[in-house]
Amino acid sequence: MSARFGSGTAAAKLIGGGPAKGRYQNAVFSGPSGLIRLPQRSLCLPSVVAAEKKRKIAVECSKGGEEVQKLTYKDAGVDIDAGSELVRRIAKMAPGIGGFGGLFPLGDSYLVAGTDGVGTKLKLAFESEIHDTIGIDLVAMSVNDIVTSGAKPLFFLDYFATGHLDVDLAEKVIKGIVDGCQQSDCILLGGETAEMPGFYPNGEYDLSGFAVGIVKKDAVIDGKNIEVGDVLIGLPSSGVHSNGFSLVRRVLSYSGLSLKDQLPGNNGKPITLGEALMAPTVIYVKQVLDIISKGGVKGIAHITGGGFTDNIPRVFPSGLGAKIFSNSWDAPAVFKWIQEAGGIEDAEMRRTFNMGIGMVLVVTNEASKRILSEHHSAYLIGEVGPGEGVKFV
Repeated sequence: MSARFGSGTAAAKLIGGGPAKGRYQNAVFSGPSGLIRLPQRSLCLPSVVAAEKKRKIAVECSKGGEEVQKLTYKDAGVDIDAGSELVRRIAKMAPGIGGFGGLFPLGDSYLVAGTDGVGTKLKLAFESEIHDTIGIDLVAMSVNDIVTSGAKPLFFLDYFATGHLDVDLAEKVIKGIVDGCQQSDCILLGGETAEMPGFYPNGEYDLSGFAVGIVKKDAVIDGKNIEVGDVLIGLPSSGVHSNGFSLVRRVLSYSGLSLKDQLPGNNGKPITLGEALMAPTVIYVKQVLDIISKGGVKGIAHITGGGFTDNIPRVFPSGLGAKIFSNSWDAPAVFKWIQEAGGIEDAEMRRTFNMGIGMVLVVTNEASKRILSEHHSAYLIGEVGPGEGVKFV
């Protein structure tokens, strides 16, 4: 272990998650002509005599006779419900856990702290050899969380662990972290480099990060004043950001494409799947703080694990929910490819991915007009109504 900072403590939120398990297998059936291996979409066989693999595979036949595999995040090894249940249990022992950031009182202000990693997006970094932007993702996941309280990030700390320290590779990763700190107007205060032989495969590493910010107690954004008639403003994402990659990797494996192949359905614009999937997470700090400074913002949700379905309700008072206008923005081509290649249902997509909206602000109707006029990339995506949860209309 090689510490890169002095002593200090910070409060942080707990986030559920889970590992990806196994590989998805194509179905192999025996028939009159021998073994038949079904690809992603092929004609459904009228009967199945025997399966080569002892593995249950959910298959649905469309009216046109096509076999469509329906993948879920749970199929990929990540159980969102289990993660939520763990948070509920820990909240009994440590009340207050469950928000986007942890608040620690300090005079007339709160220190707001958050911690996160980048999940199995790291696997694609190893495969694509794109290491200079994964640090941006790392910073983004924490600072985007704490800014939902209206906090300005002050400093960031990182943890970099590997089996054998490759100095050149590590430098690229840390450079991305520095870039992320510059984008969020905070400093890289320190971190930890851990070299653990035999613990990680050659060429692989793990990352986590910790951010601390500050906000005046009378300026905290907490959603308590949200009411019927308020509206939802969505800020666009750069793509998948840094969650849902266990499912992305399963879809990629199942599709038969590689990271070097062109992203299908991108309106003729050349971009590889690797480039599209590795696009760094947008850091919203400066944009969100500017919007907050002009008033009218009542609640903010960072759309990460849990997608729209689980994240937006976290900022709503009891009895209120969100109506999302389904066609109010265009989902990036990468999500359309993921859904089609994996046969993923709409509800599963909305609970796993950001679908092109990385941050949602709940604001007054008056404030929404100003925000939309000043931030041309923002979208009016919904409104607040009675009844809890998220409904798509």
